[in-house]
Amino acid sequence: MGKEILPYKDSDLNKKEQVRQMFDTISGNYDGLNRLITFGADIRWRKRLIRRVSDRNPETILDIATGTGDLALAFAYTPAQKIVGLDLSPGMLEVGRKKVVKQDLGDKVQMVLGDSEALDFPNGSFDAATVAFGVRNFENLEKGLSEIYRVLKPGGILAILETSVPEKQPFRWGYHLYGRHVLPLFGKLFSREGTAYSYLSESAEAFPHGEQFNNILGKIGFIGMKHEPQTFGVATIYTATK
Repeated sequence: MGKEILPYKDSDLNKKEQVRQMFDTISGNYDGLNRLITFGADIRWRKRLIRRVSDRNPETILDIATGTGDLALAFAYTPAQKIVGLDLSPGMLEVGRKKVVKQDLGDKVQMVLGDSEALDFPNGSFDAATVAFGVRNFENLEKGLSEIYRVLKPGGILAILETSVPEKQPFRWGYHLYGRHVLPLFGKLFSREGTAYSYLSESAEAFPHGEQFNNILGKIGFIGMKHEPQTFGVATIYTATK
């Protein structure tokens, strides 16, 4: 992946600790800013991912990098019996737990603090695993994906929603303009954390996408990889099977 992209370039903390600090800082504004910077498209993308996973009728789902829990909570309204949302940011989880209580979903959704690269679950624990806008924040991508592979049951599905760079012009040009200039401005105006949103843009541009990411999944051991670009290619849904 080349040079490591970090949220705080002057910090001595490793990437994992910087990511934790960044999301703790922006947790209170995260949901509103997500709607703003994607013009609400992230809601549609998540619904499509949910359909891909629900087609497999999973009973147990692990949502990694769950953040404030939007995806985990949405799965609670499917036939799935148990959803675990895991994140390394206590600030994001605090927001998510309040949503669980507000929607009275504590019997189906559990929000836990954890490290995606050292999952505290036995082998073969889940029918499905999901990650929405989280894999590019893994400190060690292959280690994180290997952990997901380990905790999935044989035949289990992995579904990932992640930002990607459009292949065609003028969408590619517009993506770079928006990500490098508009997105950090939104972050600075609405969360006073322009640095974080600069990182989110830079990390998105540097992250492998399309067939390149599918090849990494295949290296881990996944099969049947598919990717579906969304909204001119600014995001992509990946699915694969253990």
